[in-house]
Amino acid sequence: MENIDLSNHEFVEFDGVFVLKNLNTTVSFLRFNIKGEVEYIFVNPIFRRKGLAKKLLSLVKKKTGKKIVFQKPISPMGLKLLKSLNKNNLI
Repeated sequence: MENIDLSNHEFVEFDGVFVLKNLNTTVSFLRFNIKGEVEYIFVNPIFRRKGLAKKLLSLVKKKTGKKIVFQKPISPMGLKLLKSLNKNNLI
């Protein structure tokens, strides 16, 4: 996993959504509620495995002050992310 240079990207927050975008596209976004429940997370396939999901999740944790919980149903990619986060004690 390599980190991505976010200097040309913009984080936007509105109504329980964090969006990371650059000039050309939406790179990633995450929808959450005030209880710390992640309702949906997406990272553009071109930008995956660069720590963006973890960055978004850390923003949710900081914003809500709650333990992160993934709402069900969890997609196969979501399960893969959840296993990685649990393995590295990130949630």
